[in-house]
Amino acid sequence: MKIVYMGTPDFAVPALEKIVEAGWEVPLVVTKADRPAGRGNKMQQCDVKKRAIELGLPVESPEKVKKNPELEAKLREIAPDFMVVAAYGKILPTSMLEIPKYGCINIHGSLLPKYRGAAPIQRSVLAGDAVTGVTIMYMAEECDAGDIISTAEIQLAGKTSEQAFEELSVLGADLLVETLPKIMDGTAGRTPQDPALATHAAMVEKSEAVMDWSRSAEELLAHVLGMYSWPIAFTYYNGDVMKIHKAELGTTKKNAAPGTVIASGKEGIEVACGSGSLVLKTIQMPGKKAMDSAAFLLGHKVETGTVLG
Repeated sequence: MKIVYMGTPDFAVPALEKIVEAGWEVPLVVTKADRPAGRGNKMQQCDVKKRAIELGLPVESPEKVKKNPELEAKLREIAPDFMVVAAYGKILPTSMLEIPKYGCINIHGSLLPKYRGAAPIQRSVLAGDAVTGVTIMYMAEECDAGDIISTAEIQLAGKTSEQAFEELSVLGADLLVETLPKIMDGTAGRTPQDPALATHAAMVEKSEAVMDWSRSAEELLAHVLGMYSWPIAFTYYNGDVMKIHKAELGTTKKNAAPGTVIASGKEGIEVACGSGSLVLKTIQMPGKKAMDSAAFLLGHKVETGTVLG
């Protein structure tokens, strides 16, 4: 089996490793171009490029894919059985989608047609979904709209976006290596998506991280889980940004305006919400490392009645 692999972030690394482990030929790995990052804005390779180089695979990182005759000619010369795409970050033109013998296959981090778009995993956690999963699908020129081949699910309860990313990246890799041989021998399914059921998962913006205490405690817990590990949910305490790394549902029964501290002690900082309450367990103040909120309270007296936000 000859596979051209296209991917960029850490989510796409396990599938590349599984393809190599299966003994399938990978004549080319395509990633997004190197970008300046970190102190000094030094050029940094993406996770897939780093791993491909470690595996001794040929890599190309073109600035553009559309209207790139050199890349298209190279793909036609390779004549792959499959092109596998996982969080590559660029849309492929129809002329490229038609190159592989068995099609362009995408690993998508949701149970399609729900959560098409750039941030399906994070949006699912933010929504408080009980279940999410991965979809192996045929690619179409419209984003995430191709026919579904196979799916697999995970439970989301209590998991952060970071934990869901890690679990789904491995699940997607395993599902891919199960699915590709079935496509080749004609036993794989193919189910068109119902566009009426599609939802859009837009990229998460840093500005979305602020806590809206008028929401329910359950919604705000999902917010904390969904914003971890980027950009981190936050509120304001004495005018400073207080990042919230970890929280849990509270049990104190007390009428108070949303955002009001209703308990403060060794169990954490409990805050009234639109309904219910949320206990802040791990917080981070400007210029400090994240710390247990009970430890924070040893040096900072957060009175009940204090209003956050």
